[in-house]
Amino acid sequence: MKNKLVARILYEIADLLELDGVAFKPRAYRRAAQAVESCSTPIEDLVATGKVNELPGVGKAIADKIEEIVRTGKLSYHEELKKKLPIDLYSLTRVEGVGPKTAKLLYEALGVRNLDDLERAARAGRIREIKGLGKKTEEKILRGLAEARRTEARMLLGHAYPIADDLRRRLNATGLFTRLEVAGSLRRGRETIGDLDILGIASDPEAAAGAFAALPDVEEVIAHGPKKSSVRLSSGLQVDLRIVPEESFGAALQYFTGSKAHNIALRKRAVARGWKLNEYGLFDEGGKVLAGRTEAEIYARLDLAFIPPELREDRGEIAAAEAGNLPQLVELSDIRGDLHIHTDWSDGKAPLAVMVEEAKKRGLSYIAVTDHAKFSQMIPGLTPDEVRRQIGEIVRLNGELDGFRVLTGIEVNVLPDGSLDLPDEVLRELDIVIASIHSHFHLDRKAMTARLIRAVENERVSILAHPTGRKIGEHLAYDADWDEVFRRAARAGTALEVNANPIRLDLNEELVRRALEFGVRIAIATDAHDPSHFDFLRFGVITARRGWAEAKDVLNTLPAEEVVGWCSDR
Repeated sequence: MKNKLVARILYEIADLLELDGVAFKPRAYRRAAQAVESCSTPIEDLVATGKVNELPGVGKAIADKIEEIVRTGKLSYHEELKKKLPIDLYSLTRVEGVGPKTAKLLYEALGVRNLDDLERAARAGRIREIKGLGKKTEEKILRGLAEARRTEARMLLGHAYPIADDLRRRLNATGLFTRLEVAGSLRRGRETIGDLDILGIASDPEAAAGAFAALPDVEEVIAHGPKKSSVRLSSGLQVDLRIVPEESFGAALQYFTGSKAHNIALRKRAVARGWKLNEYGLFDEGGKVLAGRTEAEIYARLDLAFIPPELREDRGEIAAAEAGNLPQLVELSDIRGDLHIHTDWSDGKAPLAVMVEEAKKRGLSYIAVTDHAKFSQMIPGLTPDEVRRQIGEIVRLNGELDGFRVLTGIEVNVLPDGSLDLPDEVLRELDIVIASIHSHFHLDRKAMTARLIRAVENERVSILAHPTGRKIGEHLAYDADWDEVFRRAARAGTALEVNANPIRLDLNEELVRRALEFGVRIAIATDAHDPSHFDFLRFGVITARRGWAEAKDVLNTLPAEEVVGWCSDR
């Protein structure tokens, strides 16, 4: 998939045009970039079928530019714009504290072109000397650089998953494989992926390896052989294919799924019995095979319940499996509705009716329309009168729907003091109210904690959305006392969101587990701004599973009427 490459170039064009003082066009390019980035279909497939301009915000002019990027890997228009400002604007602006204007200022003042230049300047204390920046900005940039470096060579789970799905589809279509499974960090559901591991069973390993190396998106063949082949895709992702015998497939799948810490703990358990465990199987002291065909039989021979891949991080899962106390993890099929979606009433890309139809196709039985309240000139939002008009539209639509319900809602803004920016008399007319922070991200720990507590204790707030505010690889979570926030949310009966957008996954897995320990209920929601964003739901479920969440912990596993009752009871 070249979606990431295309989106990156379109985002950078938007920033370059904005810096050049061009009006309107930056917004068009940014909207197109968002559509490409969130599209689960490979952009090259849309180009091949002539359907690129069906993406929201992509007209003929931008569609032609996307086609050029897919065909050549670059865009002449983009290269011309970069001559005026020859910097890696995309990477620089992923660092918290560096926007397009700051990046330009750093280039003009210090010659900063890329992350390496930025780090040298920050560590030398030169950024604080620039008028308008100062010491605090320099410190923020240093913190942001650490996060950007951490994710620089990794791919978001939500970007890697469609690539893995596409590779499996193409390899299965060759007819050379009898089984294919994705292993590694993607199977465990890590929020970012370093590379992709695929295991296969093939009757003709040579032919199967050849088909893998010949896939159309392969840019470089790193290694090639009947047992292991490695390639680099045009997206930059390295993919390793291992072809293993059927009798060892379970052992190999367990071993290459990991994690390393989990595998070490399992091997120690085998050694304590005088056995040996590796990617070929579980063997007794005489070399006899005890297990290997399936993962389940390996865990069973080690006197453990089967441990789901998402839990294999050596965080207590082995003790829980031994004691029979593993959670019954929530499944995607348990989710009945999506409690955070946007329409074209605010900054969504599609009308309400289109979002309803897409949700129905996904097997959901309800959605909550939670368009933004008016808070910024940059993001369209609803006034109190518009909220009431939307309620009327939803009531009318519900009268026409059979077996599906649209809940009335709003995404209201948590102001710096923790109050909300819509009056109570409007909020009480809605089925559900989600609250979130969209400004003043850098309050100190005490002030941010107080802000969040006041929000979760507000009797009108049903759910705190994207609670920590983090964006993976862009900026870190707010500094807050999360134990205290969870304690107060549990007491108030306020749910916390697991925002399923791949760039957020917020709450993250560690905080999900901690929140559950305090008795907080979570809501898994997509924050969909486009019909295709319903695809994100599975990433929220994966994150919740990594946090040991069960169906009973998740608000939107309930039927719509029980969700409304729960919100009302608060």
